[in-house]
Amino acid sequence: MHEAADGIGGGMRTEELTLPGFRHDVCSAIHPLASLSPVFRDLDVEWIHSPAALAHPLDDRVELARRGRPSGYGRALFAGCCAHSGQPIERPASLGVGVVLLTLAHTVGWPFPRGGSQALADALAARLRGLGGEIRTSSPVEEIPEADLVLCDTAPGFVGRSVRYGPGAFKLDWALEGPIPWRDERCALAATLHLGGSVGEISASERSPGSARPFVLLAQPSLWDGTRAPAGRHTAWAYCHVPNGSDRDMTEAIEAQVERYAPGFRDQIIARSALGPRELEAHNRNLVGGDVNAGAMTVRRVFAPGYRTSRRGVYLCSAATRPGGGVHGLCGFLAARRALRDLRAWKS
Repeated sequence: MHEAADGIGGGMRTEELTLPGFRHDVCSAIHPLASLSPVFRDLDVEWIHSPAALAHPLDDRVELARRGRPSGYGRALFAGCCAHSGQPIERPASLGVGVVLLTLAHTVGWPFPRGGSQALADALAARLRGLGGEIRTSSPVEEIPEADLVLCDTAPGFVGRSVRYGPGAFKLDWALEGPIPWRDERCALAATLHLGGSVGEISASERSPGSARPFVLLAQPSLWDGTRAPAGRHTAWAYCHVPNGSDRDMTEAIEAQVERYAPGFRDQIIARSALGPRELEAHNRNLVGGDVNAGAMTVRRVFAPGYRTSRRGVYLCSAATRPGGGVHGLCGFLAARRALRDLRAWKS
């Protein structure tokens, strides 16, 4: 296995992005799809479940609406889950994403690995090495090698495919003096928070990525995982959607949304790291224009080309293939199964 970067993990890397002793997930942090995946079964990973899977705070005005019309809160909660798609929340694919995420919240939860996402990557690497595999880091592959089977965990362009990319991400990581001071104390029960207000606000934000009042996804794993920061200190992670390849700085807009629900949040910030679409792509070439899903999340992707490419023995196994983005490992698992079936057929 060849890895272009100097360390394994890709979108599952954990690094000291701000200050020594503060460990941040560079890309993915919370893994609701992982518990059901056969790829992660029996890995040496300690999964942590926060008391609540997620929280969606509302401001005082909408809290009043919640008491008068209970459905208002439910609609906002569902809208936040739909917004994970990176597409307008009213689209069928977004609705499907929302249903899946809420179903997982009620069944297996939204856990995260102790030590960060890197722990999951390291456990997979240990399993590969235990089976006799070899991993070569700092080993970029510029041309497809000659071999019976080659699986490419790459952007589609490497194997000659085209794809319509979705919006990029602008991500912040914070080293914090203490926990985030949420106005609603129940927010401290959830590792994942959706910050975007009402369904109308979230809808407007996702129709115009990079808006001044963005929908923000935030994770606060250090409340339950002491490996993330020095004693008494904390880390947090958040991102919003921006146009693909955008160089817009969303720091102020994201922090304003956190401050909206946690007055005094900025006073807790010791240091921050900001990664826009260009920085994310520089970290991982698969994140073209900052798109963490390797292509727009649309219904059409369900019927996208499979794992085979135009070249015999070469397969695409990245998030650009079915079933798409997310930490589940199924793209590689299903691509490998397809490749082995083909190999047996060719040799029979």
